Amino acid sequence: MNEFDYVIVGAGAAGCVLANRLSASGKHRVAVLEAGGPDRHIWIKVPAGFNKTVYNPKLNWGYETAPSPHIDNRRIVFPRGKVLGGSGSINGHLYVRGQAADYDTWAQLGCRGWSWTDVLPYFKRAERRIGGDDAVRGRDGPLYIEDQREPHPLSDAYIAANEALGLKRTPDYNCGDQEGTFLYQQMMRGGRRWSPADAYLRPALSRPNLRVIPWAQAERIVFEGKRATGVQYRGRDGKSQTMRAGRDVILCGGSINTPHLLQISGVGDPEWLKAFGGAVVHALPGVGRNFRDHYAARVSALVKGAGSLNERSHGVRLVGEVIRYAFTRKGLLAASPSHAGGYLRTRPGLETPDMQLYFAPASYAAGRYGTSALDTKPGMTLGASQLRPESVGHVKALSADPMEKPEIQPNYLADQIDRDALLAALKYLRKLLVTRPLADYVVCENLPGPDVKTDDELMAHARATGSTTYHPVGTCKLGIDPMAVVEPQSMKVIGLHGLRVADASVMPTMVSGNTYAATNMIAEKASDLILA
Repeated sequence: MNEFDYVIVGAGAAGCVLANRLSASGKHRVAVLEAGGPDRHIWIKVPAGFNKTVYNPKLNWGYETAPSPHIDNRRIVFPRGKVLGGSGSINGHLYVRGQAADYDTWAQLGCRGWSWTDVLPYFKRAERRIGGDDAVRGRDGPLYIEDQREPHPLSDAYIAANEALGLKRTPDYNCGDQEGTFLYQQMMRGGRRWSPADAYLRPALSRPNLRVIPWAQAERIVFEGKRATGVQYRGRDGKSQTMRAGRDVILCGGSINTPHLLQISGVGDPEWLKAFGGAVVHALPGVGRNFRDHYAARVSALVKGAGSLNERSHGVRLVGEVIRYAFTRKGLLAASPSHAGGYLRTRPGLETPDMQLYFAPASYAAGRYGTSALDTKPGMTLGASQLRPESVGHVKALSADPMEKPEIQPNYLADQIDRDALLAALKYLRKLLVTRPLADYVVCENLPGPDVKTDDELMAHARATGSTTYHPVGTCKLGIDPMAVVEPQSMKVIGLHGLRVADASVMPTMVSGNTYAATNMIAEKASDLILA
């Protein structure tokens, strides 16, 4: 059978949610096309396996950015999950909703129904959380949210140092008001990764009206006039076939793959489409524009007397950690890349925080925070990223060939506001290193190091060593302005029929933090809008 009511492209953070919710009643036939394979890789379930999976070509699209002029024309490796669960099967586990003001801003931009009050019920519906206020936290959802099972002493010292500098300790940064310092909440269940495939897809697989097709590379959306009628995809055998949609094609490929598929299917800026010889099915100039991402810079220090994670990552101690995790689900292998963090304002006059902080009781080879092997010397890493960057980039198809990767141009640090905020944050991180009790553990700063002293030198460090935090959004934004792509009350692509988008690409502006929770919420809300 190659005809379903709904054909979903992508089994990631959003696609898994929609597969479950749209098939739940049994009334609708739902097909999911996923370009990757099953999520059976051993390191997917182990939290510390993040640095094993995030660059694994078997689980990853293998993207990189175009040279970005304000970060020394560097290209940055840009992982996106290509597996059941999508990026939710290879990400860093952190659960961060953002600020209430983020969603109120969406509503003020014309996205009625997307204010904090409107979206809070969907955040609650999604999660199964122990602790926090019942008014803002969910108890019965499929997405398990855990506190850290074994906080590290260095994380406690980091939080205390933030408090000493005037940043209050917050009991729950996911209540809508983020400001403060804290231990990060994690998407885990019993010390193991809890991905969207675990939470939503696997419980629905036994339904006879749901079919999930792995190794199915979407090649183009099939149109009859202005109506999407299906998706042409290439199976594992290399042959192309078409999956027809009686009601809707729903794109859940994320902020890179969704605009790319639209463009190679003839939907986008006519000038961009004509540049690679593409036909214009529907002119929609906002497709691929409004790209935003969090750019992070870091400092690190060698430590003493704290037993950082570095010492546990080699030799006999690593063997002990493996055994410990196997029996207790604690220790090094239960750790996410960031343990503690905070939200602060980098300048007076801001109503809400503009900077997110990250902390790990570990240092990394080549300074690649969380995504490379741990360094051999004991250390710790402090990072920061601006929450709502003004710098905007794009995703642009360069060929009609679906297998040719698009151009990803983030334009990191193009805006002076972004540079000023990141500089202020780096100065704050350095101040933390000399503030007790964290200072009691510091041997010396080793990144960027004591030779870096002036503002210009510190910004040169940020340009040369900063990187993505894997949070691309916005390339098919909700809205009512001329650059909007998706209608806010229906998730329909503006000007077309039978085609909807429900993933991180629809965010009109960046949320204040990691993007998984917001993407999950978008899909939960979209399921109601579609079924209505």
